Amino acid sequence: MTIAQDDTHTEAETGTKTTMTMAAALNRALADAIESDPDVVVFGEDVGALGGVFRITDGLTARFGEERCFDTPLAESGIIGTAIGMAMNGLHSVVEMQFDAFALPAFEQVVSHVAKLGNRTRGGMRMPLVIRIPFGGGIGGVEHHCDSSEAYYAHTPGLTVVSPSTPQDAYSLLRAAIASPDPVIFLEPKKLYWAKGEVDTSITAELGTARIAREGTDVTLLAYGASVPLALEAAEVAAAEGRSVQVVDVRSLSPFDDATVTAAVKSTGRAVVIAEAPGYVSVASEIQARVFERCFEYLAAPVRRVTGFDTPYAPPKLEHWYLPDVDRVLDAIDTLHWEDDA
Repeated sequence: MTIAQDDTHTEAETGTKTTMTMAAALNRALADAIESDPDVVVFGEDVGALGGVFRITDGLTARFGEERCFDTPLAESGIIGTAIGMAMNGLHSVVEMQFDAFALPAFEQVVSHVAKLGNRTRGGMRMPLVIRIPFGGGIGGVEHHCDSSEAYYAHTPGLTVVSPSTPQDAYSLLRAAIASPDPVIFLEPKKLYWAKGEVDTSITAELGTARIAREGTDVTLLAYGASVPLALEAAEVAAAEGRSVQVVDVRSLSPFDDATVTAAVKSTGRAVVIAEAPGYVSVASEIQARVFERCFEYLAAPVRRVTGFDTPYAPPKLEHWYLPDVDRVLDAIDTLHWEDDA
């Protein structure tokens, strides 16, 4: 199977920055990490000669050899088990799960061992392991190919869970994740693999931090992954209607940047959380709860959520009904007790 597109690794130099797709930014981050650290190894299903289903590892085996980027059997639990053993012996493993739901056969390894070995050994044994997982919808995929499984990982103590929304963050966050001595679940929004943006490889990112993607004074939209461009699009439409909309890219689902999010919501007094995953017992639910707990006296209206529905992921021809869109976000904003609309 291949879902790569011809322009996946398009790059264009502009001064000190490079314009590239998110897929190219991830590829560049992996290459730079392998080149700079002899302990970094990349492996997974079809990541070698093929370069991965989405071509994220394209060219790495040819450039660095099969000892640094290699294929594995089609056995996710075995992949993670191998990565655990390698990490226990000092290597920095970066493994790829082909699709979000394909990672579930390895979930027991992740929860029972990856997340717990540091605590089990009282910090005596670190786990420098990055698990890259393409997640979310928007590519017309069938079931097992478009899941949003972030809540499972964010609920597990001992895991850092991050998701980029721009090529710059894809590069910077992946470099930070690989440099971390502890395990990181790196969720890559498939819908954004071919989105382009400027990347400065000298810019670093700190795990566990959110960022302000757009300033605004009337309402704060909180989003992550593929929902961030949606939030920015909704903010543009709302601006034409007279609303000043702030957008916060949460980026880090665990640990959560309460300081940035709380300050943002307090500054506007209104908030909407946007996520593709089903809303029940979700990351969106947790964000909503944290905002309520920390910002209650500053809120002019209840915190709203715009999420996927509490159903299995829709088939390709119906996914546009399932995924949050601009209209649903604007409808949520309209419910936030605007006195001037009375």
